[in-house]
Amino acid sequence: MHASRLWAGVVTAAAVALTSCSGSAGTTDAEPLRDGERIVEIALPETYSPEPPFGGTDDYRCFLLDPELEEDAFVTGIDVVPEAPQVHHVILFRLPPEQVSAAQAADDAAPGQGWTCFGGSGLDSSNTSLENAPWLGAWAPGGSEQVMADDLGIPIEAGSRIVMQVHYNLLQGASEDRSAARLRLAPGTKDLAALETMLLPAPVELPCRPGKDGPLCERENALRDLADRFGPTSAATPSGLRMFCGGAVPGPTQSCSWWVDEATTVRGVAGHMHLLGRSITIEVNPDGPDARTLLDIPVWNFDDQGTEELAEPAVLEPGDELRVTCTHDQGMRDLLPALERERERYVLWGDGSTDEMCLGLALVTRP
Repeated sequence: MHASRLWAGVVTAAAVALTSCSGSAGTTDAEPLRDGERIVEIALPETYSPEPPFGGTDDYRCFLLDPELEEDAFVTGIDVVPEAPQVHHVILFRLPPEQVSAAQAADDAAPGQGWTCFGGSGLDSSNTSLENAPWLGAWAPGGSEQVMADDLGIPIEAGSRIVMQVHYNLLQGASEDRSAARLRLAPGTKDLAALETMLLPAPVELPCRPGKDGPLCERENALRDLADRFGPTSAATPSGLRMFCGGAVPGPTQSCSWWVDEATTVRGVAGHMHLLGRSITIEVNPDGPDARTLLDIPVWNFDDQGTEELAEPAVLEPGDELRVTCTHDQGMRDLLPALERERERYVLWGDGSTDEMCLGLALVTRP
């Protein structure tokens, strides 16, 4: 995968794409504990009242939580329990022991509990990459408990902490929240394959519809608006994606190709878009004789996001291409009550619920 340490903000902002995030295979609700497994519960220390730091309707807040791990372990399942109805998504980031002091400093420096964290956790981590994002799990609309297949787990070191990022969307008002999660853990000595998350972002360049106008229908104005709502780095993401993916002609459909650089087995796939999404696909070598489709969602449903287990794991070789393609539609504004008060704009990749994303995800194991 080229440019492996590119745009931590791009990739971690979209972790919501995986309702199971780390749970790809063999998932059912409330499965009994398997041999050696135990449950650890983590939750916000106290209730939090969301408030967008730059105005608008979106608040991203990170909370530092301690699962009290005295020995190395595997995370083998996640059950995120959001409390407030304004919770748009919850993401759990694994934080190794050497990064705990930086996270604690960020927490101490911010007023109240937690800290603002548009994009990712807001922590400077050289280990963030497109091939192996530092996630444990996530919740998005339609999510439930996710349990991995018997042979899979995500390694987590003794002394690690969990950063819980909660995205509150306040289009319909605000209420106090104390979201929680239940981690299913297996001993670190268990013979499990390490599950990793590969991220496949593509640009979003969706102009206003013909006959619609206004200041935010100009791309440069839309970029400035992103910076005003989420900070200056947010405005760099759309142009960076467009450049990295070889350009993007403004329109409803965009794609981006990524190349595998080591032997990889795909166990599950997922996609993520927001309210203007219509369809998303992930293809392998789409222009070759061995072309195949790993994910095909012809009718996107924002309220039903989750990971699809592959019936047959896809074995990829170095040089294989993974292409994600998304289609968005400004016409959805006429159908969705959540967008009634939103002015039509040139839509770019952004963190807000009324912005957009195009993200494919592959849950993989490697030799």
